[in-house]
Amino acid sequence: MEKGSRIRVLIVDDSAVVRETLKEILSTDPDIEVMGTAGDPYVAAERIGEELPDVITLDIEMPRMDGLTFLKKIMSQHPIPVVICSSLADEGALSTLKALEYGAVEIITKPKLGTRQFLEESKVALCQSVKAAASARLHPLGPSHTVEPKLTADAILSRATNAMVETTEKVVVVGASTGGTEALKVFLEALPADSPGVVIVQHMPELFTRAFANRLDGLCAVSVKEAETNDTVLRGRVLIAPGNHHLLLKRSGARYYVEVKDGPLVCRHRPSVDVLFRSAARYAGQNAVGVIMTGMGDDGARGMFEMRQSGAFTIAQDEATCIVFGMPKEAIKLNGVSKVLPLESIANGILSYCR
Repeated sequence: MEKGSRIRVLIVDDSAVVRETLKEILSTDPDIEVMGTAGDPYVAAERIGEELPDVITLDIEMPRMDGLTFLKKIMSQHPIPVVICSSLADEGALSTLKALEYGAVEIITKPKLGTRQFLEESKVALCQSVKAAASARLHPLGPSHTVEPKLTADAILSRATNAMVETTEKVVVVGASTGGTEALKVFLEALPADSPGVVIVQHMPELFTRAFANRLDGLCAVSVKEAETNDTVLRGRVLIAPGNHHLLLKRSGARYYVEVKDGPLVCRHRPSVDVLFRSAARYAGQNAVGVIMTGMGDDGARGMFEMRQSGAFTIAQDEATCIVFGMPKEAIKLNGVSKVLPLESIANGILSYCR
């Protein structure tokens, strides 16, 4: 897409009300132009045949052809950045996550017609997602490897309890946005079952984070769960911030734990990477390792700078392996990064440092 030109968006949704709402919201942004809307994938395909959009917003559940089938066709024939615009439904969360595997770059929830605050926040999320998608590089991530069987909970807990007696126990905090769901999968699949505890903020809507955590738990040697207040950070355990809530790292004696909190958007996001990183700087200091991954904007950059100042070791994903080299670039610019690594080397980089 040429610099300075507006991002042209095609909205695909079977609900006329949703199409109109999305069109209204997107049209408020001077950088975005809605080039058309379509009630189903067949109409969308005709429209794409006439004129290529820069970004497509796509519903999953539609008549005649479902969104996943349409997405697969787009990605195999003419890859275009796709933002999945989905209803807030538990049962739909898994198929929506499938869409990320098939090449969609973002998930957002459909704006509910309701409170002004919700619509305002939906507007921020929707316009941000479309801009992030427009600048995303669509390239396949490498194949995943076979998973070693998990350690039992008892093995992890006994191992962790011994290590926690020393206050030098390392804790890893990770922030990611656009392209992050697949990047996190690559990163977490490379971690052994007894790796240091990991706490993650991935920009993702409510309900999807639980399905995302469950999916990763089935793929990785480490155990992965959606974080709840007072969850202890343990070796071999990964905690993911629940959508629409901030996540903070806290410490009590030698024990690290997390706190889930409400609050305003920070850096246009909730959860915000900055909130997690700043809490890590404060409570873990030089025992923390920070990782900033693919994503648009600057969320996490200031928090990572604070982490580095407090003695933490910090890693940014390199440009070549990022879908969007926004967040890592801003952290590097602020001098908050100790080391820049390709995605495939981040897990090893952490393990080498923690040894």
